[in-house]
Amino acid sequence: MNAKKRRQRKTDLTGYLFILPNMLGMILFTLIPMLFSLLISFTDWNFVKGFGNWNYIGFENYLKMWKDEWFLSALCNTVILAFICVPVTIGLALIAAAAIDRFAFGKLPIRLAMFMPYISNVVAVTIVWVMMYSPWGPFTQMVKMMGVKDPPQWLGDYTWALPAIILMMVWSNVGYCVMIYTSAIQGLPRDVYEAAEMDGAGEICKFFRLTVPFLSPTTFFLVITLFINVFQLFAQVQIMTKGGPGTSTNVMVYYIYKSAFNYYNMGYAAAMSWILFAILLVITLIQWKGQKRWVSY
Repeated sequence: MNAKKRRQRKTDLTGYLFILPNMLGMILFTLIPMLFSLLISFTDWNFVKGFGNWNYIGFENYLKMWKDEWFLSALCNTVILAFICVPVTIGLALIAAAAIDRFAFGKLPIRLAMFMPYISNVVAVTIVWVMMYSPWGPFTQMVKMMGVKDPPQWLGDYTWALPAIILMMVWSNVGYCVMIYTSAIQGLPRDVYEAAEMDGAGEICKFFRLTVPFLSPTTFFLVITLFINVFQLFAQVQIMTKGGPGTSTNVMVYYIYKSAFNYYNMGYAAAMSWILFAILLVITLIQWKGQKRWVSY
């Protein structure tokens, strides 16, 4: 019995040693920074002055942000991005995945081509889109061909800057959703579709009455994933507009970055980070509860 316990302890120790580097990395580079950010969110720390040069101000940062027009605009823009990008991306991806599965010839190359924007370098992709929105780019030229003599400046226009970023986000994420939907569609019960065809159901009827309900768990997963992705938007805004013109494309992560590294108000930035963390936590909990619900069915 003792020999068996010793072998078990040796096995357990070996396992712990294997995961020890990962645990140390998580503690040093994730857990401790998170706790430190929570601590400084209750201070007015300017990190240029060095460690220890801070004053405890309680919940002042958390109260201040709800009176800050820049924070409110960032939150509003982020919500608008999420509630436009997510349904449009999901709708296009669902239609494209079903059409590719049913009608396309050479399905694999088409799926890979659509997936490429998602895995491409975000900086390179964003620079390409900046050129496309330029005065000599295809969008401006297309509008001119339609008879508009004074086309919008897109990224330089207060009204059109956010829609321009929304279009790029939809284009970047639709390929990922198509790949996920494609995998789910391949697992759907074909006998149900054959029975529907025997009953005279057309393609549109099968899509709305069978495909959409069957893919509802996948849709739910993609909705939550895209919401989190949009709320973490930063690089595209940093490269394309820097939050402008005015506050038109100011989003939460970009404003947190500016508060920390442009205005050196690390305490305020940490407080906003925790508000963003709370929002993403709620979205993640909804996903977790929703997945349990779908599995139970």
